[in-house]
Amino acid sequence: MFRSLPLPVTLLSLCQALLVTGNILLIAVSPLIGAGLAPSDWLATLPVAVQWLGLMSATIPASLLMARLGRRKGFTLGNILGLGGTLVAIVALQRDSFILFCVATFAIGIGIGFGQLYRFAAVEAAPAEARDRAIGLVMGGGVLAAFLGPWLARHSHTLASTEFVGSFIGLAALYATALVIVHFTRLPGPVASQMSGQSRPLRQLLRQPRLILAIVSGLIGYGVMTLSMTATPLAMAHSGHSFDHVSMTIQWHVVAMFAPSFITGRLTSRLGAETMIVLGCLLLMASAVVAIFMPDLIGYNIALVLLGLGWNFTFLPATGLLTECYRPEEKASVQATNEFLVFSTVAITALTSGPLVSIAGWQGLNLWMLPLPLLPIAVIIAQRLVFTPQRPQIGD
Repeated sequence: MFRSLPLPVTLLSLCQALLVTGNILLIAVSPLIGAGLAPSDWLATLPVAVQWLGLMSATIPASLLMARLGRRKGFTLGNILGLGGTLVAIVALQRDSFILFCVATFAIGIGIGFGQLYRFAAVEAAPAEARDRAIGLVMGGGVLAAFLGPWLARHSHTLASTEFVGSFIGLAALYATALVIVHFTRLPGPVASQMSGQSRPLRQLLRQPRLILAIVSGLIGYGVMTLSMTATPLAMAHSGHSFDHVSMTIQWHVVAMFAPSFITGRLTSRLGAETMIVLGCLLLMASAVVAIFMPDLIGYNIALVLLGLGWNFTFLPATGLLTECYRPEEKASVQATNEFLVFSTVAITALTSGPLVSIAGWQGLNLWMLPLPLLPIAVIIAQRLVFTPQRPQIGD
C-alpha cells in the first residue's frame, strides 16, 4: 500500500512514532507526578496543561520558522528544545519542585509543537496523489508508539533512585534518536513561492467553508480526546487501579488512535471527509456513554478505545481537508492558525480535566463531554444547507 511513497515519508513516520512514544510516556506519568508535587489536587494536571500551552505557543513560530528555514532545521530545533526540557524535568524531580517541573513540561511542549508538523512535511515529501496515504503512514507511526510508550512508562519509572527520573532519561533518548533521523532525512527547504508569492488575507482564507470544517473538526476531535485521556490516569488511580492497569489502558487507547491510520486515507477517499468526521464524532460520543454507564476497568478500556478511534476519524480527515484550502504561499499562515486554534483548545481541556474529574468524577466529566462532538456535525449540516453544491476552495 505504501510501497510507492518516498523514503523521507517513512523516516518522518519513524520520527512521529518517537514523538508519540514520548507523548504517551508523558500522559502516563505527568498527572501522577503532578498529584505528588502539586500543593492541591486541582493542580494535578497543571503540568500536562502547561505542556499543551507550550505546544500552543510554538505553533505559529514553528510554522513561520520552517517556512523561512526549511523543515529539517525546524525539526532539529524542536528536538533540541525537547531534550532541554527533559533535563530540567530530571532536576525538578530531584528537587521535588512543582514549579520547575511545570517549566520543564512547557519546554517539552514547545518541542512537541514543532513535531506536530511532521504530518504536513510528509504531504510535501509525497506526490500529490499520495497525500492521504502519506498522512496515514506518518500518523500510523503511532502504532509502534502504542506499545513502546506504555512499555517505557512501566519499566522506566523506578529505574533511578528518584521515581520517574528514569522516565525522562528515556524521553531524552527518544528525542536524541529523532534528532539523528531528521539530520539524515532529505526534506524540502524554503520555497521561493512560499516566501514571496501573493497570498490572500487570512480573514478571507478563514471564510472558506471547508477550512472552517477542518479547523472545527480538528479542535473538537483533539480537545475531547485530551479532556478524557488526561483525566484517565487520575480517575483510574482514584478508583484503586494500579499503574500497570493505567499504562495498559493508555496503550490500547493509543493503538486505537493510530492503527486505523493505514486505512483512514483510503476510507476518506471513498466515503468523503465529511462522512468520516461524522463517524468520528459519533465514536467520541459513544466513548462518553460507555464511560458513564461502565465505570469499571473494562469500561475504561472500551471507552478509551472508542475515544482513540473517534480522534482518528476526526483529526486525520480534518488534516486532509486543511491541505486543500491554501496555496503554497499561504501554507505557513494557514497551518499556523490551525495548529494554534486546535492546541489552544487542547491546552484548555487539559487544564480543566483535573478540576472536572476532582469535582464531578469520571462519569460527570464524560457527561460534560458528551455534547461537544455535535459541533462538527452541526457545521456540516449548516454548510450543506447553505453551500450547495460545494465549490473548490483553493482557487477562490
